[in-house]
Amino acid sequence: MKSRIAILIALSILSTADLSAQKDKWKEGILVDEFIYTEAPFPEAHAATIEETPDGLIAAWFGGTKEGNKDVCIWTSKLVNNKWTAPEKVADGIINDTLRYACYNPVLFYAPNKELLLFYKIGPNVAGWTGWMIRSNDNGKTWSERERLPDGFLGPIKNKPIMMNGVLLCPSSTEKTGWKAHIEYTTDFGKTWTKSEAINDPKKIQAIQPSILKYKDDRLQILCRSRNTTLNESWSLDGGKTWSEMKASSLPNNNSGTDAVTLKDGRQLLVYNHLLPDSTWVNGKGPRTPLNVAVSKDGRTWDAVLILEDSPISQYSYPSVIQSKDGMVHIVYTWRRQRIKYVKIDPEKLKGERIINKQWPGGLKVAGKTADD
Repeated sequence: MKSRIAILIALSILSTADLSAQKDKWKEGILVDEFIYTEAPFPEAHAATIEETPDGLIAAWFGGTKEGNKDVCIWTSKLVNNKWTAPEKVADGIINDTLRYACYNPVLFYAPNKELLLFYKIGPNVAGWTGWMIRSNDNGKTWSERERLPDGFLGPIKNKPIMMNGVLLCPSSTEKTGWKAHIEYTTDFGKTWTKSEAINDPKKIQAIQPSILKYKDDRLQILCRSRNTTLNESWSLDGGKTWSEMKASSLPNNNSGTDAVTLKDGRQLLVYNHLLPDSTWVNGKGPRTPLNVAVSKDGRTWDAVLILEDSPISQYSYPSVIQSKDGMVHIVYTWRRQRIKYVKIDPEKLKGERIINKQWPGGLKVAGKTADD
């Protein structure tokens, strides 16, 4: 009897050790994991963005009592001497003395002309929002008066633009008449604009909030959030002027925002919620946990590398990712709608395992079940 108990205890210890090793395995390469703030003059925050300037990192997000409420504004914080500064309000949705709307989805971009651009939206809801921007010539210390984008233009909707042959390509989308992704172009950093046609037919496949990835042969790829339970993709062979038919990628999507970046070594790095649909999903929408990182060399096959969050409590979503000049990867994301989380990663330390048939290697435990059940 004693020997049987001893065996059970030993097996329990081995099982615990194995689970611990599995958990640690998906954290390799993480150098910093912290909140940008712990106290703020707003209870909710969402949709963070991050950028590097000559003065260091800066992040922005929208915060207020609740998404869509009139008091929701755009806030920023800077990383100074390895500490994030207190949140500072830089934009609001006041239209005039009697009209005020919420702010949404800021996007930061440090332009080659040394202007820091901050795009955002103002409106009563997503269908009715309009595009706006402010500029900074001192890396986010002070900002210009706001500028409204021309009618029909929203700027980058969630994820950062890229420069291509002197043109700033802004990944955008609309939700008024079905979910449609498109690209907006500016050659003078937001003074004048043109745009592509819709890249997808929403009757066939839904797509919003694109990220743009670049390849060494000048091909471009966009990855989009969808209602189709898959991350959807399209490709361009002419610098983003025209795009292929939108199709499902090899990865799942829970109808939540993602972001991706092209690394200096040519790999593509994606931050997203990796989980497969089940009977609890409604309109292609599932839980926003876990939050994962995958890498790819070709944008078609992906390797699992990190699990940033896997708690069943609340949500971990809407990531933004960049690679800084020193080669480090920086990610910000929504933590339970209460705070903004910041993670710094050394991409050279990432060890991947192939994702096959949308299955995360080893399975994912969320809310007491595996994501591949």
